[in-house]
Amino acid sequence: MSRIGKKPVEFTADVTVSSNGNIITFAKGKNSVDLDTKGNVTFSIDGNVLTFSTLSDAREHRAFWGTYRALSANIITGLTTGYTKQLEINGVGYRAAVKGKVLNLQLGFSHDINYDLPDGIEAEVTKNVITFKSHDKQLIGQVAAEVRSFRPPEPYKGKGVKYMEEHIVRKAGKTAGK
Repeated sequence: MSRIGKKPVEFTADVTVSSNGNIITFAKGKNSVDLDTKGNVTFSIDGNVLTFSTLSDAREHRAFWGTYRALSANIITGLTTGYTKQLEINGVGYRAAVKGKVLNLQLGFSHDINYDLPDGIEAEVTKNVITFKSHDKQLIGQVAAEVRSFRPPEPYKGKGVKYMEEHIVRKAGKTAGK
């Protein structure tokens, strides 16, 4: 039995949840997200509560039960409060700027990196911190990972792009011989 799958997903009145066959649609304001269960679980919407149940006791169905419950809870959290990710830039001459829907990064290369922000992502730069905001948890994680991959932090001086909560294990540099 899935401990996660058993829990009902509660949502507020300003979030609209509807179903069309195997697709659950979550909407709030101008944002709308579809979750396709592909017939792997059964679900029911009773007022402001969404519950999931398995099709059978097969291992795959029990796995999907918890997965779709967690995905729907993440969608509701994203629509109500939203998600944020912060990246920190460390290094001499390393900068970032947002120009419309383009994130301009100067990370010590001979050229600037212009990263086009996908729809649903807002970016803001203050000093050496890039803040991403979105209602989609998967998308914001993907964007943050792609931006970090342009210049991952190195272990000697700590230069590069890192997550705000990430701790870089530092290595000792070369030492002089005898």
